[in-house]
Amino acid sequence: MLKNIEGVVISETPFKENSKILNILTKEGIIGVASKGCKNIKSPLRLISSKLVYAEFTIYHNSDRLSTLKEGHILNEFTNIRTDASLIPYSVYIYLTDLVRQVFTQSPEPLIYDLYISTIKKIESGLNPIVMMNILEIKLLDFLGCPIELNACAKCGSNKNIVTIDPDIGGYICKNCYTNEPIYDEKTRKMLRMYYLVDIDTIKELKIKEYVIANINNFMTSYYDRYTGIYIHSKKFLDQTINY
Repeated sequence: MLKNIEGVVISETPFKENSKILNILTKEGIIGVASKGCKNIKSPLRLISSKLVYAEFTIYHNSDRLSTLKEGHILNEFTNIRTDASLIPYSVYIYLTDLVRQVFTQSPEPLIYDLYISTIKKIESGLNPIVMMNILEIKLLDFLGCPIELNACAKCGSNKNIVTIDPDIGGYICKNCYTNEPIYDEKTRKMLRMYYLVDIDTIKELKIKEYVIANINNFMTSYYDRYTGIYIHSKKFLDQTINY
């Protein structure tokens, strides 16, 4: 039967001589679709049958086997992301797409898709891609079952005299439990908590000091390495691109 789906092509695989198999991330999950003849120059499916395309697709849906792409309409080409000379927005786009794919495989919740699309749209609008990346990263931890403790000391449970936050311990550390963990100042700790609490769709501008952005990004990288078991090759390239 014909079905309309909104989604992002997260991978493409050559299929026969002129076709591709597309994996499309949607609210309903990752859907495999055959795009027949899309490699032909004159094919109307050519433009929408590429990785990282965000579009509305009309497919002949088959729940038991591969669906078939009938037509599609690009919703946003993310021109600003793709043409930014620094490459950082595009690198973030690739990394977040890879990350969301892995998270969705473990926890296929429609909200993950919504958070992902909202984040990419904000990056396209010109908001700091590193900040937006970290905001999505911290929200995805709930779906991975390893959220950061941002309400009380991760060691003793006290919510008084918090002095730092540690990626290895898993959250806040109070004065009584502090040993020799790196110190993240109050501005960094408060902003990290705001990252978790903020509604992505309501963000209009970002006024965050560069050192705070760098601190949070370093913290999130360490936390993901320590708790999630997720390794994404594109993150290594991204870390090399960022000049913090």
